[in-house]
Amino acid sequence: MPITFTCSVDDGHPSDMRMAELLHRHGLSATFFIPIRNKEGFPVMSASQIRELDNGFEIGSHTFDHCFLGSVSMPQARYQIFEGKQKLEDILGKAVSGFCYPGGKYHQAHVDLVKRAGFQYARTTTNLCFDAGTNRFEIPTTCQFYPHQKSVYLRNFIRAMHWNQRQAGLRTVLQQDSWINRMYALFDHANQSEAIFHLWIHSHNIDDLNLWCDLDAFLAHVATNVSHHQRVTNGQLASRYFEH
Repeated sequence: MPITFTCSVDDGHPSDMRMAELLHRHGLSATFFIPIRNKEGFPVMSASQIRELDNGFEIGSHTFDHCFLGSVSMPQARYQIFEGKQKLEDILGKAVSGFCYPGGKYHQAHVDLVKRAGFQYARTTTNLCFDAGTNRFEIPTTCQFYPHQKSVYLRNFIRAMHWNQRQAGLRTVLQQDSWINRMYALFDHANQSEAIFHLWIHSHNIDDLNLWCDLDAFLAHVATNVSHHQRVTNGQLASRYFEH
């Protein structure tokens, strides 16, 4: 099977509207994981912007307050998961099937809450993966579009475990001297392996670091190498690789 591309955009920042325009221009699918509020102080898109975004992309939930679930009590975690889903569904007027764990901070009990809330799949922040993972409620990623140092990848590699599945990604990263070359090398590895490439983005990072031109060029490279039927949302990825 040829390479499959999926993209996640987290946090619901207003710059997601610019991200959507860029993705649309390259004909790429994506899932936007949106909290209702962001307790870290970042702005979040308005209800009308979320509805506009829904016209071309998948919308998933990112808790009510962008809450790191491992830092709160179970009743609070339940509220964040259930209420985030309900409010987003009220805005969209339809069911929301996808969830993303903020900061990748969660425990098995939170996975169970996500299932009970009625989500169909969930995404983690585990990186350096070229597959869909082992279950639909802990889908990993390949890389974040961000100028991380090699040391960050090493720390994440050790912390997130699943070392056998991720060692090819780590080896690919360590062979490159610049962060942008790491992005291309990871994608090209996935392409050569006919695997999954899961890109993860924060729009506000792209704003703050002025990376829009770099991202534009990278997405053009992706679009050149991925056939249209292999460009999928996170939800479509989960449906392809996991049974209900």
